[in-house]
This record gives sequence, structure tokens and C-alpha cells, in this order.
Amino acid sequence: MKMGLREANQNFSKAMKAVKAGKVVILTDRGNPIATIQPYKMAATQADAILRLEQEGILRPNPKAGVIRDNLAPIVAKRVSLSKTLRELRDEE
Repeated sequence: MKMGLREANQNFSKAMKAVKAGKVVILTDRGNPIATIQPYKMAATQADAILRLEQEGILRPNPKAGVIRDNLAPIVAKRVSLSKTLRELRDEE
């Protein structure tokens, strides 16, 4: 469905009814298409939603995605400073 900018401005509810019905509304300025209004597609899964946000530039991809650490047991540090323990842990990775 094509609509000029003036018509879309004056009959916005008509354009929204068309979008709700699943149609794409093409907005034109002096006959030249300039924009579309289309139904929003919900992501099927969380991974799809994250991918869409990455593609739109809202999120940056995580380079460590999918890396699972299995050694998540608590660390017992006896009379050692926390900063020294952290340095040692970082050196191990």
C-alpha cells in the first residue's frame, strides 16, 4: 500500500490499520518512495533477539560467547592478599 506524506499525516489511523492487518505501507514524497511502515516481527528465541540487536548496532558481539567455565568452585585464600590472588588467577588464563 502506498501513501503520500500528506495523506499519511491526515489518515495515520488508516495506515496503522493496514500495518496491523500485516500490510507494508510505503510512504512517498512527490511519488518517490522514502520510507516503509511494516509490522514488527517478534524474535522467536532469545538468541534471535540478541542477533537482531547486534545487527542493529545496539549490542556488540561477545567474543567469549559460549565459553563455559566448569571450575566455578569457591576459591579459598589463606592469608594472601586479594590482589595477589587475582593476579595469579589472571596469569593462569
